[in-house]
Amino acid sequence: MGKLWGGRFRKKTDPIVEMFTKSIHYDHKLAQYDVLGSIAHAKMLGKCNIITKHEASALVKGLEGILKDIEAGRFEFDWDCEDIHTNIQNELQMRIGKIAKKLHTARSRNDQVSLDLRMYCRDSIITLVHEITDLQKSLLKFSKQNREIIIPGYTHLQRAQPVLLAHHMLAYMEMFQRDRQRIYSTHISVWHNSPLGSCALAGTSLPIDREYTANLLNFTGVSRNSIDSVSDRDFAIEFLSGMAILAMHLSRLSEDLILWSTSEFAFIDIDESFCTGSSIMPHKKNPDVLELIRGNTGRIYGNLISVLVMMKGLPLSYNRDMQLDKEPLFDSVERVKGSLGVMIRLIQGNIKVNKERLKGLFDDESLFATDMAEYLVNKCMAFQEAHETVGKLIAYCIRGNKKVSDLSLTQLKTFSKKFDKDIYKLLNPDQSVRSKTSYGGTSPVNVRKVIDAWEKEFEREKKLQ
Repeated sequence: MGKLWGGRFRKKTDPIVEMFTKSIHYDHKLAQYDVLGSIAHAKMLGKCNIITKHEASALVKGLEGILKDIEAGRFEFDWDCEDIHTNIQNELQMRIGKIAKKLHTARSRNDQVSLDLRMYCRDSIITLVHEITDLQKSLLKFSKQNREIIIPGYTHLQRAQPVLLAHHMLAYMEMFQRDRQRIYSTHISVWHNSPLGSCALAGTSLPIDREYTANLLNFTGVSRNSIDSVSDRDFAIEFLSGMAILAMHLSRLSEDLILWSTSEFAFIDIDESFCTGSSIMPHKKNPDVLELIRGNTGRIYGNLISVLVMMKGLPLSYNRDMQLDKEPLFDSVERVKGSLGVMIRLIQGNIKVNKERLKGLFDDESLFATDMAEYLVNKCMAFQEAHETVGKLIAYCIRGNKKVSDLSLTQLKTFSKKFDKDIYKLLNPDQSVRSKTSYGGTSPVNVRKVIDAWEKEFEREKKLQ
């Protein structure tokens, strides 16, 4: 069958142009949305008496048959078609005859593809929000199970202070919560503006009812400017941006877990079912899935940049360049979904914490340096002076290959008269984390409250569903 255009042309399209311009090989992912939008459009045409009720009914019935086949996975895509819109239109015409030619009344592929893409984003956003929530619940369960485990916290990848493992993992809860909110806010903007009825760029002289189709498709409103409707891809860029930030957080979590699983750190052991081996080194157990999550982040960044760069120089309104928004968007959605799925399964019971190894790490008493400085502050010493005093003490211990606890009180008083025998009580990780009672700190009391708050939040959300 023919194209959705062509009356003005006398020559056939050169085959090389056909191959270069077609998009069916990726925009077939929009098939169900294309049909749903067409059903709403056909109903509106009948309601507004632009076509007869009988014609509208025939169009709807034919489209519903195509939709059923798509959902069942038995629809055969025509890979020779220019795009999914042409494929659906041709299929409809084969099924119901010439009446199918009336479907495209008061509609352009420009507003049609904008609609399809918005509906795809809407469903994908909801899916990702649910997956992020599942990851958060997995992290929360892991944190609760390990809430008494203490690890060295790091700055500059140098040991800094003792923190609860749960406190560390709950930091990712906050990141993923922002991701959830950020991505869902994109869903709200997608949900609001139905572009259907904007046509090519100017609207139409036919008496259409845009609010009717918007309601049928569960949009909360219609776009106000037909030119903006067909040239807007902000919603896709916002979604790509949200996924890029989410991927960054997944990559940071992956990097922590990769480091912790090395022999040098050995904080955790990743189950063999989530690792791979080496083709030449029999002993290797590699955290490949985490490395791929980390690696995919670069691809997801690239997808965002490619669409931003593609859009930056386009005059209003629609330009064919905008066809190139779909592959990056589809690719990011699939990669983010895959990364979330793997990370959820990994956190859910496929990580073992090496508790004995962690206990031995706190022989390094420099981890309590800040605690000692704050001890002196509580003895009315200025913090800068306390910082310098403890710094000299730690340097002395390093030069002599000693621990602070090896020094006598008399030796300690050579650094400051304010040191007393209670200083030795500070030199253990339990006391260190218990002392961090400031709001948001790593004390067990704080962490327990945060875990309880997250559990209540998820329970509240469950009741609202």
